Formats: sequence, C-alpha cells, structure tokens
Amino acid sequence: MQVFLTLVRRELGAYFISITGYVIISGVLFLMGLSYVLLLAALNGEPFDQPITEVFTTRGLFWQILLLASPLITMRSFAYERHTGTYETLMTAPVSDFDVVMAKFTGALVFHMLIWSPFFIFPFVLRHYATEPIIIGAGPMTTTALGIFLLGCLYMSMGCLASSLTRSQVIAAVNAFAVGMLMFLMSYVSILDLKGMGHHLVSAVSHISMIEHMRDFSRGIVDSRHVVFYLTLTVIFLYLNYKVVESRRWK
Repeated sequence: MQVFLTLVRRELGAYFISITGYVIISGVLFLMGLSYVLLLAALNGEPFDQPITEVFTTRGLFWQILLLASPLITMRSFAYERHTGTYETLMTAPVSDFDVVMAKFTGALVFHMLIWSPFFIFPFVLRHYATEPIIIGAGPMTTTALGIFLLGCLYMSMGCLASSLTRSQVIAAVNAFAVGMLMFLMSYVSILDLKGMGHHLVSAVSHISMIEHMRDFSRGIVDSRHVVFYLTLTVIFLYLNYKVVESRRWK
C-alpha cells in the first residue's frame, strides 16, 4: 500500500509541477464559469422546476469540458514516461505492473475530481440569491458528484490505455478524444428513429446513452444499471491497460 500511495503522490504531483496541469485547470474553470453565466442569462426571470445540476448538465458546457479535459489529463500518464526514458526506470523498480497502472489511473482520477470541485461551489453561491433554494437540493448535488466520478473513472481508464499505446502525448490525447467522442455520440443514437431495428437493439442503445445516465444522476436518481455500466467499462479498460504494460515489460 505504501508503494501504491507513493506512486499516486508522484502522479498527482506531476500535474502541479508542469504548465499542462495549470492550463487544464484554467481552461476548465473558464468554461465552467462561462457555462454558469450563460445559464443564468438564459434562465433569468424564467421560472423552471429543474434542479440546477440538471440544467447545467443538459444545457451547459458540461460535456465539452469532460470530452476536452479528459484526454489532456491522461495523455502524459504513460506516453510522457516513455518519451523521456523514465518508463524503463519505473518498470525496473520494485513495483508491480498492477500498482503502476492503478496509481496512474488514481492520480488522474483525483486530479479530474479536483478540477470539477468548483462545480459544487457555484450552486451554493446561487442558493444565497435564488428565490427557490429547493432547486439546489443536497440529493441532486450528491448524485451528480457520483455521476461525474463514474464518468471520470471511465474516461481516465480510457485515456490511460490510449497513453500506454504510444510515446507521443499528442497521439495519446487524439486517440482518447476520438474514442471518448465516439462513445458520447452513441448517446444520440438512442433518440433517432430505430424502428425496424429490433427491440433488443433499441434497448441496448438506450442503455449506453451517457446523456440519459447523467440526466438521471443530476435529478437525484441512482440507477444501479448505470453504476454497473461505468464500473464494468472501467475495469475492462484498466485490464487492457494492465496487459499492455505487462507485455511491454518483457519486450
């Protein structure tokens, strides 16, 4: 456990000693603040009965932030190590492949949650000025945090796998963005006309719709199917990442 925690601190600290980490933080804060400004301008004076969390995740820049930030967070995890030559040193250290994979994943996930932390501050600021504080309930805030965490697990594991396949951070980021965008766009298939394609196909497509998943989380609904979906994909990507690292150790 001590080795694992040391590796996690190493990975997390790397984001704060390079300009990349601060660029990501600045970009996310800018887009998040812009999203809230646009939402307030659009909803000013208009009554609505949706939680502010649902409004943000459906009308704001939520998905743009997730899709753009995730590849940038994970692109350096393995690719930078291989590019600078420290990967071989790490692999010859008395640490297991599993510890390396999980430490890099955990470091990226913790950083992901840190950059999203201001999201949970803005609604409480709005509560002070809102005439109906019930729209910013603790329930939707908690489940939205769970949704962001699960999305982070999926996208961080996906990005770490992409980074382990190349020594170029740019290629790693592009590959992670492409796969992440593909999974996101599959959410829109569920709203297309799928008549004649079979009930089972329609159900499958609807089940993988991340937009609908996040809509439920932002409303305060926790569906075990959504949780299992994200955790299963996360485990699959981490397993593939582990096998890639394991294969490179013996090359």
